[in-house]
Amino acid sequence: MLKLGKTPVVLMSVVMIVSMLAACQPAAPAPTEAPPQEATEEVVKPTEAPAEAKKFTIGVSNSFVGSEWRTQMIKNMEEINAKWMAEGLTNELVIENADTDVQGQTQQIRNLMNKGVNAIVVNPGDAAGLNPVLEEAIAAGIVVISIDQEVSAKGAINVCIDQKEWARTSARWLVAKLGGKGKVVALNGATGHPANVARIAGWTEVFKAAGIEVLNSVDANWDEATGQQKMADFLASYPEIDGVWSQDGVSLGALRAVEAANLEKWPVMIGEARAGYIQEWKKVLETKPDFETVGVVNPPGQGADGLLVAIYLLQGKQIKDGILAGANGNTIYVKIPGVVTKDNFETYYEALKDKSAWYTVDYVMSPLEISALFK
Repeated sequence: MLKLGKTPVVLMSVVMIVSMLAACQPAAPAPTEAPPQEATEEVVKPTEAPAEAKKFTIGVSNSFVGSEWRTQMIKNMEEINAKWMAEGLTNELVIENADTDVQGQTQQIRNLMNKGVNAIVVNPGDAAGLNPVLEEAIAAGIVVISIDQEVSAKGAINVCIDQKEWARTSARWLVAKLGGKGKVVALNGATGHPANVARIAGWTEVFKAAGIEVLNSVDANWDEATGQQKMADFLASYPEIDGVWSQDGVSLGALRAVEAANLEKWPVMIGEARAGYIQEWKKVLETKPDFETVGVVNPPGQGADGLLVAIYLLQGKQIKDGILAGANGNTIYVKIPGVVTKDNFETYYEALKDKSAWYTVDYVMSPLEISALFK
């Protein structure tokens, strides 16, 4: 049973988390996957307080607050850390959370260093611009974890999904639905953000290999209203759009723009694994029963995963050989936990129909899954 809101529904296997995490908001792996094994007493628990009863202080740096995904990410981290505080393992999170540029996020990180944190979990606004301050923190003995997006700072560990593969997954679906030919437009996220850069590279690779023509590509700041306006502009500029690739909160805006245009023939559209989109998808099916889309899960729980990895590292544990991957060999890739399709749509809808529109299908790794990464 998975409990979303107040209504328990059968959706996906619950992520088994040891007692200190039992009251946290549950995560949601794909309904077709086997559940992770329950953590047992034999598993080394990262929740055990050090013998000297030292409490770790963890800082969080987030440079983009215009996304509900980030709000859910922060909320997950706060809720899980509250359990650790009750266990005597950590102090309250020190959070620097504001819309800012590289210079501003550099200052966020310096603020955390000055406050004496033991680890910094950062969702970076730039792939390389933060490297100097991150490496400065690492040199000072601070554990640095980048979540959601990858950085190349020497000594930093990334904990995130493979954003390029995330984009490839939906792009391949779109190519297949178009029969390997056609003209598409792309609505992306925030300009310059590492995840956005990786996603653009992912769909570009797939469309180029298939011979799909990209009519135009714009950034829409991961914002629904911006996505709706940009999609309306596309519809006015290009009379023949066969497909639409979009991401995160932008997708719902794009769908609403297409609905408002009252087109005789709709383009094939990429969706998102967010409650608002799933709810709108259901409404569309009432008048267009053949409507089909897809939403690849991008779990905000990566923030909580990063916290747990930080705790292990602070306790002196070492990552197993062969775990770290990515272009710079410093990334722990979190699995992409599921894809919403026409085949499992009703299951997801039943779980999300009463959720707030901003809620994203989530997944948090269990301590057992995290411990398997360490020696």
